[in-house]
Amino acid sequence: MSELWITLARRAQLELSADQVARLSRYIDLLFAANERMNLTRIADRAAAEVQHVGDSLTLLPLLPREAHHLADVGSGGGVPGIPLAIARPDVSIALIESTQKKAGFLREAAHDLGLNNVTVHPVRAEDSGAKASALRESFDVVVARAVATLDWLAEWCLPLARKGGTMLAMKGPKVLDELPVARKAIKLLGGGEPVLHRVELPGAENHVIVQIPKIARTDRRYPRSATSAKGKPI
Repeated sequence: MSELWITLARRAQLELSADQVARLSRYIDLLFAANERMNLTRIADRAAAEVQHVGDSLTLLPLLPREAHHLADVGSGGGVPGIPLAIARPDVSIALIESTQKKAGFLREAAHDLGLNNVTVHPVRAEDSGAKASALRESFDVVVARAVATLDWLAEWCLPLARKGGTMLAMKGPKVLDELPVARKAIKLLGGGEPVLHRVELPGAENHVIVQIPKIARTDRRYPRSATSAKGKPI
Protein backbone atom coordinates (compact mmCIF):
# COMPACT_ATOMS: atom_id res chain seq x y z
CA MET A 1 0.00 0.00 0.00
CA SER A 2 2.99 2.30 0.32
CA GLU A 3 2.89 2.77 -3.46
CA LEU A 4 -0.59 4.31 -3.16
CA TRP A 5 0.61 6.68 -0.44
CA ILE A 6 3.64 7.68 -2.52
CA THR A 7 1.41 8.28 -5.56
CA LEU A 8 -1.01 10.42 -3.55
CA ALA A 9 1.85 12.50 -2.15
CA ARG A 10 3.29 13.03 -5.61
CA ARG A 11 0.01 14.67 -6.67
CA ALA A 12 1.14 17.47 -4.36
CA GLN A 13 4.74 17.35 -5.64
CA LEU A 14 5.87 15.64 -2.44
CA GLU A 15 8.21 12.66 -2.15
CA LEU A 16 7.59 10.51 0.91
CA SER A 17 10.77 9.12 2.46
CA ALA A 18 11.08 5.54 3.66
CA ASP A 19 10.85 6.87 7.23
CA GLN A 20 7.58 8.69 6.48
CA VAL A 21 6.07 5.58 4.91
CA ALA A 22 7.15 3.57 7.96
CA ARG A 23 5.53 6.13 10.27
CA LEU A 24 2.27 5.99 8.32
CA SER A 25 2.28 2.22 8.72
CA ARG A 26 3.18 2.51 12.40
CA TYR A 27 0.26 4.90 12.90
CA ILE A 28 -2.17 2.19 11.75
CA ASP A 29 -0.53 -0.23 14.22
CA LEU A 30 -1.12 2.28 17.04
CA LEU A 31 -4.68 2.98 15.92
CA PHE A 32 -5.64 -0.70 15.83
CA ALA A 33 -3.98 -1.42 19.18
CA ALA A 34 -5.82 1.46 20.88
CA ASN A 35 -9.06 0.49 19.18
CA GLU A 36 -9.15 -2.64 21.31
CA ARG A 37 -9.78 -0.51 24.41
CA MET A 38 -11.72 2.45 22.96
CA ASN A 39 -13.86 3.22 19.91
CA LEU A 40 -11.55 4.91 17.41
CA THR A 41 -12.43 3.23 14.10
CA ARG A 42 -15.02 0.84 12.71
CA ILE A 43 -12.53 -0.41 10.13
CA ALA A 44 -11.03 -3.70 11.29
CA ASP A 45 -9.21 -4.68 8.09
CA ARG A 46 -5.68 -3.32 7.76
CA ALA A 47 -5.74 -3.02 3.97
CA ALA A 48 -8.98 -1.05 4.18
CA ALA A 49 -7.50 1.25 6.86
CA GLU A 50 -4.44 1.89 4.69
CA VAL A 51 -6.74 3.25 1.98
CA GLN A 52 -9.67 4.71 3.90
CA HIS A 53 -7.70 6.32 6.74
CA VAL A 54 -4.19 7.08 5.52
CA GLY A 55 -4.90 7.25 1.78
CA ASP A 56 -8.01 9.36 2.27
CA SER A 57 -6.07 11.79 4.47
CA LEU A 58 -3.36 12.21 1.85
CA THR A 59 -5.92 13.29 -0.76
CA LEU A 60 -5.93 16.66 1.05
CA LEU A 61 -2.25 17.31 0.27
CA PRO A 62 -2.74 19.04 -3.12
CA LEU A 63 -5.12 21.54 -1.51
CA LEU A 64 -2.71 22.62 1.23
CA PRO A 65 -0.45 25.67 0.85
CA ARG A 66 3.02 24.81 -0.40
CA GLU A 67 4.67 26.89 2.31
CA ALA A 68 4.70 26.13 6.05
CA HIS A 69 1.40 26.96 7.73
CA HIS A 70 -0.91 26.26 10.67
CA LEU A 71 -3.65 23.63 10.29
CA ALA A 72 -6.45 22.51 12.62
CA ASP A 73 -8.13 19.10 12.46
CA VAL A 74 -11.59 19.51 14.03
CA GLY A 75 -13.09 16.42 15.65
CA SER A 76 -9.87 14.52 15.08
CA GLY A 77 -11.08 11.31 16.74
CA GLY A 78 -8.40 8.71 16.07
CA GLY A 79 -6.20 11.24 14.29
CA VAL A 80 -7.57 11.24 10.75
CA PRO A 81 -6.68 13.24 8.75
CA GLY A 82 -4.40 15.19 11.08
CA ILE A 83 -1.76 12.59 11.95
CA PRO A 84 -1.13 11.33 8.39
CA LEU A 85 -0.88 14.97 7.26
CA ALA A 86 1.59 15.71 10.06
CA ILE A 87 3.75 12.81 8.90
CA ALA A 88 3.60 13.82 5.23
CA ARG A 89 4.10 17.55 5.95
CA PRO A 90 6.49 17.94 8.91
CA ASP A 91 6.76 21.66 8.11
CA VAL A 92 3.07 22.19 8.97
CA SER A 93 2.01 22.91 12.56
CA ILE A 94 -1.05 20.78 13.20
CA ALA A 95 -3.57 21.16 16.04
CA LEU A 96 -5.75 18.13 16.74
CA ILE A 97 -9.03 19.25 18.32
CA GLU A 98 -10.83 16.40 20.08
CA SER A 99 -13.21 16.79 23.01
CA THR A 100 -13.29 13.15 24.16
CA GLN A 101 -10.57 12.83 26.78
CA LYS A 102 -9.68 9.19 26.02
CA LYS A 103 -9.29 9.94 22.33
CA ALA A 104 -7.25 13.06 23.08
CA GLY A 105 -5.03 10.91 25.27
CA PHE A 106 -4.48 8.48 22.41
CA LEU A 107 -3.62 11.36 20.08
CA ARG A 108 -0.94 12.58 22.49
CA GLU A 109 0.50 9.08 22.85
CA ALA A 110 0.50 8.52 19.09
CA ALA A 111 2.16 11.86 18.35
CA HIS A 112 4.86 11.09 20.92
CA ASP A 113 5.41 7.54 19.64
CA LEU A 114 5.69 8.77 16.05
CA GLY A 115 8.00 11.65 16.97
CA LEU A 116 5.62 14.30 15.64
CA ASN A 117 6.95 17.51 17.12
CA ASN A 118 4.64 19.48 14.82
CA VAL A 119 1.46 18.20 16.53
CA THR A 120 -0.44 19.66 19.49
CA VAL A 121 -3.61 18.19 21.00
CA HIS A 122 -6.47 20.33 22.30
CA PRO A 123 -9.07 18.39 24.35
CA VAL A 124 -11.90 20.88 23.86
CA ARG A 125 -15.21 21.03 22.01
CA ALA A 126 -15.03 22.48 18.50
CA GLU A 127 -17.39 25.33 19.36
CA ASP A 128 -15.28 26.25 22.40
CA SER A 129 -12.03 26.19 20.44
CA GLY A 130 -13.36 28.87 18.10
CA ALA A 131 -15.15 31.00 20.71
CA LYS A 132 -14.40 34.71 20.92
CA ALA A 133 -12.20 34.30 24.02
CA SER A 134 -10.19 31.38 22.59
CA ALA A 135 -6.58 31.86 21.54
CA LEU A 136 -7.25 29.46 18.66
CA ARG A 137 -9.94 31.62 17.07
CA GLU A 138 -9.06 32.81 13.54
CA SER A 139 -5.48 31.56 13.95
CA PHE A 140 -5.29 28.81 11.31
CA ASP A 141 -4.46 28.94 7.62
CA VAL A 142 -6.34 25.68 7.01
CA VAL A 143 -9.10 23.99 9.00
CA VAL A 144 -10.04 20.41 8.07
CA ALA A 145 -12.79 18.06 9.22
CA ARG A 146 -13.71 14.54 8.18
CA ALA A 147 -17.16 12.96 8.55
CA VAL A 148 -17.92 14.90 11.74
CA ALA A 149 -21.33 16.44 10.99
CA THR A 150 -23.45 17.97 8.24
CA LEU A 151 -21.90 20.88 6.38
CA ASP A 152 -23.96 23.60 8.08
CA TRP A 153 -22.69 22.50 11.50
CA LEU A 154 -19.15 22.03 10.20
CA ALA A 155 -19.14 25.59 8.88
CA GLU A 156 -20.05 26.96 12.31
CA TRP A 157 -17.32 24.92 14.00
CA CYS A 158 -14.56 25.34 11.43
CA LEU A 159 -14.82 28.77 9.82
CA PRO A 160 -14.36 30.69 13.12
CA LEU A 161 -10.99 28.95 13.50
CA ALA A 162 -9.74 30.00 10.05
CA ARG A 163 -8.05 33.34 9.59
CA LYS A 164 -9.28 35.71 6.90
CA GLY A 165 -7.60 34.49 3.72
CA GLY A 166 -7.47 30.94 5.03
CA THR A 167 -9.40 27.85 3.93
CA MET A 168 -11.80 25.26 5.29
CA LEU A 169 -11.60 21.75 3.84
CA ALA A 170 -14.49 19.39 4.61
CA MET A 171 -14.13 15.72 3.65
CA LYS A 172 -17.61 14.54 2.67
CA GLY A 173 -19.55 11.80 0.92
CA PRO A 174 -22.34 11.93 -1.68
CA LYS A 175 -24.83 13.51 0.76
CA VAL A 176 -22.91 16.77 0.45
CA LEU A 177 -25.00 17.62 -2.62
CA ASP A 178 -28.04 17.73 -0.33
CA GLU A 179 -26.17 19.47 2.48
CA LEU A 180 -24.62 22.26 0.44
CA PRO A 181 -27.80 24.25 -0.39
CA VAL A 182 -28.81 24.17 3.28
CA ALA A 183 -25.33 25.24 4.43
CA ARG A 184 -24.92 28.25 2.13
CA LYS A 185 -26.59 30.64 4.59
CA ALA A 186 -24.30 29.57 7.43
CA ILE A 187 -21.19 29.70 5.23
CA LYS A 188 -21.91 33.30 4.19
CA LEU A 189 -22.85 34.39 7.70
CA LEU A 190 -19.62 32.98 9.13
CA GLY A 191 -17.35 34.72 6.62
CA GLY A 192 -17.02 31.96 4.05
CA GLY A 193 -16.94 32.38 0.30
CA GLU A 194 -18.20 30.24 -2.57
CA PRO A 195 -17.61 26.51 -1.92
CA VAL A 196 -15.68 24.48 -4.50
CA LEU A 197 -16.10 20.69 -4.71
CA HIS A 198 -13.10 18.50 -5.52
CA ARG A 199 -13.70 14.87 -6.48
CA VAL A 200 -11.47 12.44 -4.60
CA GLU A 201 -9.52 9.94 -6.68
CA LEU A 202 -9.02 6.99 -4.37
CA PRO A 203 -9.75 3.26 -4.78
CA GLY A 204 -13.18 2.47 -3.35
CA ALA A 205 -13.95 6.13 -2.63
CA GLU A 206 -15.66 7.15 -5.84
CA ASN A 207 -18.30 9.20 -4.00
CA HIS A 208 -15.91 11.10 -1.76
CA VAL A 209 -15.47 14.84 -2.23
CA ILE A 210 -13.53 17.62 -0.55
CA VAL A 211 -15.46 20.85 -0.06
CA GLN A 212 -13.09 23.82 -0.17
CA ILE A 213 -14.45 27.02 1.37
CA PRO A 214 -12.34 30.20 1.37
CA LYS A 215 -12.48 32.44 4.44
CA ILE A 216 -13.14 35.85 2.91
CA ALA A 217 -14.28 37.83 5.97
CA ARG A 218 -13.83 37.80 9.73
CA THR A 219 -16.40 35.76 11.65
CA ASP A 220 -18.94 37.68 13.71
CA ARG A 221 -18.04 37.37 17.42
CA ARG A 222 -21.46 35.83 18.12
CA TYR A 223 -20.26 32.63 16.43
CA PRO A 224 -19.70 29.83 17.06
CA ARG A 225 -22.60 29.51 19.49
CA SER A 226 -22.17 27.50 22.66
CA ALA A 227 -23.27 23.87 22.58
CA THR A 228 -26.19 24.74 24.87
CA SER A 229 -27.58 27.61 22.82
CA ALA A 230 -27.02 25.87 19.47
CA LYS A 231 -28.41 22.48 20.43
CA GLY A 232 -30.62 21.17 17.62
CA LYS A 233 -30.68 24.53 15.86
CA PRO A 234 -28.25 24.86 12.95
CA ILE A 235 -27.74 28.37 11.62
